[in-house]
Amino acid sequence: MTTAHTPPGTTTGSATEARLLLVEDDEVIRNTVRMALERYGFTVYTAADGLTGLEVFREQRPDLLLLDVMLPELDGIGLCRRVRELSLAPILMLSARGDSLDVIAGLEAGADDYVVKPCESAVIVARIRSLLRRASFAPVGPDTGGGPATAPGAEAAQDIEPELLCFGDLTIDPRGMEVRRAGEPLALTPTELRMLLEFAASPGVVLERRTLLSRVWDHAWQGDTRVVDLHVQRLRAKIGAERIETVRGFGYKLRR
Repeated sequence: MTTAHTPPGTTTGSATEARLLLVEDDEVIRNTVRMALERYGFTVYTAADGLTGLEVFREQRPDLLLLDVMLPELDGIGLCRRVRELSLAPILMLSARGDSLDVIAGLEAGADDYVVKPCESAVIVARIRSLLRRASFAPVGPDTGGGPATAPGAEAAQDIEPELLCFGDLTIDPRGMEVRRAGEPLALTPTELRMLLEFAASPGVVLERRTLLSRVWDHAWQGDTRVVDLHVQRLRAKIGAERIETVRGFGYKLRR
């Protein structure tokens, strides 16, 4: 286990209080990424294998995790699943190949986003900040584990009427950031919640995949859009498959 490192100098950006866990078995990559993240003001915990990473996560409860796919002891996919059993903290997967089935497996296991190695540190930081912003919109309680406090998230609901939104047995409280199905609360990850709020803001309107990428992930995707499809699949499993309709060749819409 590697202890947390604190930034050596002046911080950059507004997420200086965020604590990250980087699990990467390649020592050169691990140290390079760690030092780059420290320069942006993050506190970084590191681990070289999946089991140690899980131990560090349980002890430190970081705000966000960066997981390499190929790890000894417990691979990144397995670690992602174990973390998802404990927390809704954002997870960013690191993959050596953008077209790898590992990427799909990671997203299906509960990851929120992925980057392809090697990658410029500025790109990784942009993805981290995007995930942290999404996490700030979600309520943090005893079941959500890590993640920043939710006070800044109120503005996310201003584009949606503050009253409860009802779609059949699905009830959405945009101000309280709470979703219930048949009266039972749903545990949505920050990404799933933000995606659902985008659908709920425009019920019956088709949202293209790249529109969702821009609004939910805060960036324009230059490659495939599997990340959207897999998150829609996960969201459907929680709110009901019939709630989100696929419009072939265009995107998705929330049924009124």
